[in-house]
Amino acid sequence: MGKQNEKLLGNMKELDKQRLPKWFNGELYEEGAEVTNRFGGDSCYLNNVELSMYDFIMGATQMYEMGIFNSGNHAQDLRKGLDWFRKNNSNAYMVLLD
Repeated sequence: MGKQNEKLLGNMKELDKQRLPKWFNGELYEEGAEVTNRFGGDSCYLNNVELSMYDFIMGATQMYEMGIFNSGNHAQDLRKGLDWFRKNNSNAYMVLLD
């Protein structure tokens, strides 16, 4: 990969990081994917940033349901993640998380 392409890829990753809130401490994926609602079976495509937040929300939800908390703000971070998702992709929120 040439220097120009590496710089472009680095800039794209930086823009993706900026689209996520500062409190987000999950992994930023490089690619998006199609996600299926675990209850209803409906699905939609999420870009890499949305997929990163979706997985953060699902992981936090599972931990919350099991009574496992990795920080004092765990429930608050889960709520902020849901709010972020509702604001940034309300259609996918309704299909996957509502």
